[in-house]
Amino acid sequence: MELRQLQYFLKVAQKEHVTQAAEELHVAQSAVSRQIHHLEEELGVDLFMHKGRNLQLTPVGQLFCKRVEGILKDLDRAVGEVHEFSDPEKGEIRIGFPHSLGIHLIPSVVSEFRKRYPNVKFKFKQGMYPTLIRDVLSSEVDLAFISPFPEKHEQIGGDVVLTEELYAILPQNHPLAGEESIRLEQLKEDKFILFSKGYSLRPIVWHACLEAGFTPRIAFEGEETDAIRGLVAAGMGVSVLPEMALFQTNPLQPARVRLSSPRVTRSIGLIHRNDEKLPLVAQSFRSFLLDYFGLENNKTPVN
Repeated sequence: MELRQLQYFLKVAQKEHVTQAAEELHVAQSAVSRQIHHLEEELGVDLFMHKGRNLQLTPVGQLFCKRVEGILKDLDRAVGEVHEFSDPEKGEIRIGFPHSLGIHLIPSVVSEFRKRYPNVKFKFKQGMYPTLIRDVLSSEVDLAFISPFPEKHEQIGGDVVLTEELYAILPQNHPLAGEESIRLEQLKEDKFILFSKGYSLRPIVWHACLEAGFTPRIAFEGEETDAIRGLVAAGMGVSVLPEMALFQTNPLQPARVRLSSPRVTRSIGLIHRNDEKLPLVAQSFRSFLLDYFGLENNKTPVN
């Protein structure tokens, strides 16, 4: 069994078509068909069956495909690690982060890091809290910014790098828009625009409202800070957002007011797998980030 056979097999499984797979592999269709045939002969099973003009994995083909995906993924990572150890300033850093950090924080830290290491490449992946945890555990990413910081996780280690204040955001014509600070309970009669379920900011705001003595009435739910900010600016309701989500990206902006009671914050952590050594280039980036946030001597490990 050859590596090329596994690569051809996986590409055909992904495209469900020999011709399309051959085009992406930049080889002749006959070469792909021949390698698949040799692989099936060696295994003694049919990996594909015809479905119209396409090919579909057989049940045993599906099992084999999952294993092959893992093998090739591990192989790619091994090759990448070898290259990174030989020249860690030219490697690739795979980093995950929630959408709210993509507006300002991620561009800022990456820009600063690339001033020192201009040849390092980045692969970004956005996701919600459970998705980011899963991506770290499955090694889809090397590091992930996450909020809130997971206080206890057996398989994950990390550091709290930032605690960020959340602000009330109001339509510009709201009676409280001109105040320097307000109590959250003063918004109990307003309708709220919150993140959809699954986003980590939603329970933070929800629990803050409960602490203030009321259950928020939801007018709309959204999945992006720009959408929530825009709906508030348009007078559709009020919300509570972190400071980093309030950088202006369009001319229609809501008013921002500090919350005095309760004070609402979120922790932002940088996490990684406990049982897996980071590539050298990712280690360099992590060290840079701890220094960037002033935490090089103040690490907070996850238990």
